Amino acid sequence: MALTYSPISTDWPCQVKNPGSYDWERSAAKWLRDLVPARYASYPALMRHPVLLARHAQIQVQHEMRVARTALQTARAELPALGIPESVIEHTIKMYAAEVRQLHHIARSIRVVSQALADGGAGRPH
Repeated sequence: MALTYSPISTDWPCQVKNPGSYDWERSAAKWLRDLVPARYASYPALMRHPVLLARHAQIQVQHEMRVARTALQTARAELPALGIPESVIEHTIKMYAAEVRQLHHIARSIRVVSQALADGGAGRPH
C-alpha cells in the first residue's frame, strides 16, 4: 500500500503547503528547520536539500522520543529522591506522556512530508 501524504490527512502539518502547490517545498523546509536544533541551520547541505533535512529531523525526533520515554519511565523512581513533591511528580509524568504522544504525531508528519519531498510533490497528492 502506498504511503499517503494528503494534506487532508491528520498527519500532514498545517504549516506546510499542499504538495505540488507553489513554494510548498520552501514551507516544508521551514517547518522541518523548526524541528531541529537551530545550529543545524548553519549546515548548507541540510538547508539546500529538504529530503536530507527531513531525514535529520526524523532522527532528531526519534532521539527526543527516547529521552521523553526514559524520563517518563524513571520519573516515579527517581524524582522522590530529588525532593520533588508527589503532586509535581504526577504532573511531570502526565507532561512526559503528552510529549511522547506529540512526538509520535510529529514523526508521522515528518514521514509524510519526507515522502512528498522524495516524490517531488508533483501533481495532486494521493
